Amino acid sequence: MKTLYIECNMGAAGDMLAAALLELHPDPEDFLRRLNAAGIPDVTVSRDTVVRCGISGTHLAVSVGGVHEEELAHHHLHIHEHEHPHTHEHEHPHTHSHEAHTAHTHRSMTDIEHLVRSLAVNDKVRADIIEVYTLIALAESRAHGKPVPDIHFHEVGTMDAVADITAVCMLIDELRPERILASPVHVGSGQVRCAHGILSVPAPATAWILRGVPIYGGAVQGELCTPTGAALLKHFVSDFGPMPVMCTERIGYGMGTKEFETANCLRALFGESGVQNIDADGMEQIAQLSCNIDDMTGEEIGFAQEQLFAAGALDVYTVPVGMKKNRPGVLLSCICKMEQRTAVMKALFKYTSTLGVREEICRRYVLERTEQTASAGDDTVRIKEAHGYGVQRRKIEYEDAARLARERQSSLRDIISDVFPR
Repeated sequence: MKTLYIECNMGAAGDMLAAALLELHPDPEDFLRRLNAAGIPDVTVSRDTVVRCGISGTHLAVSVGGVHEEELAHHHLHIHEHEHPHTHEHEHPHTHSHEAHTAHTHRSMTDIEHLVRSLAVNDKVRADIIEVYTLIALAESRAHGKPVPDIHFHEVGTMDAVADITAVCMLIDELRPERILASPVHVGSGQVRCAHGILSVPAPATAWILRGVPIYGGAVQGELCTPTGAALLKHFVSDFGPMPVMCTERIGYGMGTKEFETANCLRALFGESGVQNIDADGMEQIAQLSCNIDDMTGEEIGFAQEQLFAAGALDVYTVPVGMKKNRPGVLLSCICKMEQRTAVMKALFKYTSTLGVREEICRRYVLERTEQTASAGDDTVRIKEAHGYGVQRRKIEYEDAARLARERQSSLRDIISDVFPR
C-alpha cells in the first residue's frame, strides 16, 4: 500500500509541509509552474535549497504582490472582528506603503470560498482547500468567541496561507498516497507574540484544531505548529503514531525559516507498507462505525448509504430503533477496513445529521472467494464461488442473472435452474 508518513518532530507549517511533499514529486518545476498558474491573486511561489544542521532540503518561498513571506507574518493567521478598528499590529516590520495597503484590506470566509472556486484546480483539490480553510476559520471563531462570518483574515497573509494550502492539496492529489500517517506533533513551548498580545504555545486556534491528535512540547522555545499546518494534518492524516514498517522510495525535507539547535525541518517519507489490520492472533480486523438518527428522511438516509459505500465501506445497513422522547429512528452501521475508517467516519458526519459516531473493532471471518464463468445457453454469466470452514458455495452474479431474466422475460429462478440444473 502506498503510504505517506509525515514526521513532525519540529512541528508543522503549511510551507514546510508543501516543501517536503514537493521533494517527493517527480517533476517539481512543472508543479510550481502549474501552481503559479492556478490563479491565486498576486502570488508567486518559488523554491530554494536550504541547509539546516548540515541537512539539505527545500524551502518554499511565497511572495504576494512582490512582498516576501517573511514580511507577511507567515506563521500567524491574523484575524479581525467587525468591531475592531481597521488597524493591525505586526510582529514583523513593514514599509509604510505596505502597512497602508494591508491595514484596510481583509477577507471573510465567504471571500475565501469564492476565491478558491475560481482557482484552476480540479474539484477534489478545490473541496480539500475549502475544508482545510474551514477548519482554520472554525478554530479562529472558537478562539475569539465570534461567529465564522465575523472572522476576517488579513488579505496578504491570507494569500500566503492559500498558496501553502493549495500547494499541499495539489501535491497530495498528484502523489496519490493510499494512506497518510504522521508522528505525534511537536508544538513547541513557551509563549508567542501575535496581533492580540502574548499567548501560550500552542496558540488557541492551533490547540483547538489539534484536539484528538497526540501532541507534545519540549525544550524548543517558540511556536512550531501553525494553524495552517495543524489544519492540513487534521484533514489529511488518518492516524498519528510511530512510523509503520515500510519500504521507503522517496524522502522529502521541508525547511522552516528559523534556526534552532535541532534541524528545523519536516520530513515526509513515501513508500510501500503493509496494511495494519491483523491482530496478534493473525485474524483480520475491521471497524464497525455506527450512529443513531431520528431526524433524516428515508431519501436522505438512502443517499448517505450510497456515499458511505463510495467512501470505502464494505457494508452499510440500517436497523429500526426506538430513541429518546419516544421517537422512532434508525441505527446506521458501516463496516469497513481499518485503513478506510477515517474516510468512512468523515462521510458519516458529512452526509448524516449525527453528532457522534461509535467505533468498534471486530474480528472478521470470511470465506475464500473466487469468480468463474459459466454458459447459460448462448450467453456467459459470472459465477461467484466461496469455500472455507467446511462449506462450499456457488451462485450466479445477480446482475448477470437479472439481465438474462429481462432479456428472456423469465424469472430469476428459471435462469438459475438453467445454469445449475438439478
